[in-house]
Amino acid sequence: MFQTVELPVWFVVLLFALPGVAALDRIIGPGVRWFFRRRLERVLGRVNARLERKIEPFKLMRRQDMVVRLLYDPAVLEAVADHAATTGVPGEVALEEARDYAREIVPAFSALFYFGFATRAAKALSAVFFRVRVGLVAEELRRIDPKATVVFVMNHRSNMDYVLVTWLVSGRAAISYAVGEWARVWPLSRLIRAMGAYFIRRGSHNPLYRRVLSRYVQMATAEGTTQAVFPEGGLSLDGRVGTARMGILSYIWAGFDPAGRDVVFVPVGLAYDRVLEDGLLVKAAQSGNRRFRAPLLRVMWEAIRVALKRAGGRRHLFGTAAAGFGAPISLRAHHAAGGDLDALATRVMGEVERVVPVLAVPLVAASVAMNVPVADLVARLEAARAVMKLPPRGLAQAEAEGRAMLRARGILDDTGAVRPEMQDLLAFYAAPVRQRLSGSAMD
Repeated sequence: MFQTVELPVWFVVLLFALPGVAALDRIIGPGVRWFFRRRLERVLGRVNARLERKIEPFKLMRRQDMVVRLLYDPAVLEAVADHAATTGVPGEVALEEARDYAREIVPAFSALFYFGFATRAAKALSAVFFRVRVGLVAEELRRIDPKATVVFVMNHRSNMDYVLVTWLVSGRAAISYAVGEWARVWPLSRLIRAMGAYFIRRGSHNPLYRRVLSRYVQMATAEGTTQAVFPEGGLSLDGRVGTARMGILSYIWAGFDPAGRDVVFVPVGLAYDRVLEDGLLVKAAQSGNRRFRAPLLRVMWEAIRVALKRAGGRRHLFGTAAAGFGAPISLRAHHAAGGDLDALATRVMGEVERVVPVLAVPLVAASVAMNVPVADLVARLEAARAVMKLPPRGLAQAEAEGRAMLRARGILDDTGAVRPEMQDLLAFYAAPVRQRLSGSAMD
């Protein structure tokens, strides 16, 4: 009974460490959690005080709680039962599949990360590449019902769209984006989730997945979460504003209750003097294959080049980026007028196209492609009430800047002529202006 027992050192350390950890969790843990909770509450108080659209409680739910709420929603449980009956799998298996989809979709919003880091990083990154301008802010935006759910509907020109709009809207709301598979890569996925974005599989035809996704969108919309969507379903391959894929718009439409909270769509038109992915997009249009990835070495090389240019004191490396915010469209009013989903999609995308700002490079590209003087194009655009965002010193400066950037991009040679191999790229940059002038005798 009183014999000496030898124990390994690691076992003794573990034996004393476990009670210590338990004590810390019971004694110190609550105080630490209280400290961070109070700090978060103070941050939220300051943020909500300056935001036009307050952060809704739904957005602040713990991710696991939101997953459970979504999974056991009656509509999702009905979808699970239908999936089990259709495929013949056990109900438990179908429920676990739905749980995986819910975990994949649901974000993990962090107000500290969003306003403490993400919006500041978005501003800094935008300033590295562009001179950022706002081309239009419709007066009606100031009269949106504070209780309405706002959905920003945008054209998709570049992956910089996320960065640009996050910064421009940071003083008004915290936006929840719908992002594609490209962002489901660790650690980027963790950062994207912390910004409140939710992931979608654009090409999935799995009925259970689509019903889980649609129910999440409907729940977020009903709870007042401010969202941003790209109805085109991907980056524009030709530079034009495309037609809407119904996707998320159809989910919002199906879950809308005219007697409940209104949904207001805000059209946002985005324009760039230089689209960072322009070469990849033009090649994808030529091949007819939307699946493309930027070569890692090329991205790293371009990042080094940008860093060197910035170190040399150069700013606004790629000219101007601009956004136009059009008049809001009330879903309740559209519904009351007898409009259907197709009419809504057409109307929203028409407004997006209308508020895309005209910048120097697209203007000059259209002038070269159409063989029309810049002044004549400007006159036609002004007659069409296009949103103009040109340099402040007039057309001469706009044309000079536009031609200089087209030469720097390699589209024009030193004589001002178009390089034959760059015809498609010229058309890509001219497309927004030509689309705005569609129907004109000049086009």
